[in-house]
Amino acid sequence: MFDIRIMKDEAAFDTAAAWEIIGQILKKPDSVIGLSTGQTTKNMHGIVADIFRQYPFDVSRVTFFNVDELTNLPLSYPGCCRTMIENQLTGPLGIPEERFIMPATLSDDFEKECRDFEAALAAKGGADLQMLGLGYNGHIGINQPGTPFGSNTWVSPMDPVFEERVRRETNVGPDYPLGGLTLGIRTIMHTRRIVLIAKGEHKAEMVRLMLKGPVSEDIPASVLQLHPNCTFLLDAEAGKYVADLA
Repeated sequence: MFDIRIMKDEAAFDTAAAWEIIGQILKKPDSVIGLSTGQTTKNMHGIVADIFRQYPFDVSRVTFFNVDELTNLPLSYPGCCRTMIENQLTGPLGIPEERFIMPATLSDDFEKECRDFEAALAAKGGADLQMLGLGYNGHIGINQPGTPFGSNTWVSPMDPVFEERVRRETNVGPDYPLGGLTLGIRTIMHTRRIVLIAKGEHKAEMVRLMLKGPVSEDIPASVLQLHPNCTFLLDAEAGKYVADLA
């Protein structure tokens, strides 16, 4: 029913996830590849960079972007998605700015930033691959529970737990607006291939709800059940409740 790959441990998961990116580049050197940031993806980005250093492969035509970005924070904040991706992957691979598509973090018109972000991806022919993390509450990108499945790129409220951490780290008070500019669910679903990645026991229950529960806007990731070319890549702990589906 679903394309589910459950890896034996975290190391095997990180390696398999890294090779999804490398394999896409080798198969289609001018690929447009979407990334995600966070603890789930840090190691896999490092593996891609390490393999590139040891065995250089052609990245002269590949384009990267990230599925989302924080708003109203300077790029000097180390938690900005662009900064993390540059440090972890596009910098080590030598990807120039014109082939790293990201919205601005500071803007007087974020609605225009959303339109421009979508237009830049469309001008490249759309995304070939999206590596997509799974939020603890089922969010994908920064599309929180309740986001309409028909949503295009927009500025979403951040998860309250994550927002509290960002405010603490940046010393930004509660009256200063923060948000997350994210590809909408409709936009994500137009990606030609998606790899949903999740690891750790703390993700196991949400993986179960995503794959065994109904498709519902209450769990945004559940919409991936309907994507025609989606792989669910899990480690053993995250996949322990869905092993019967693999």
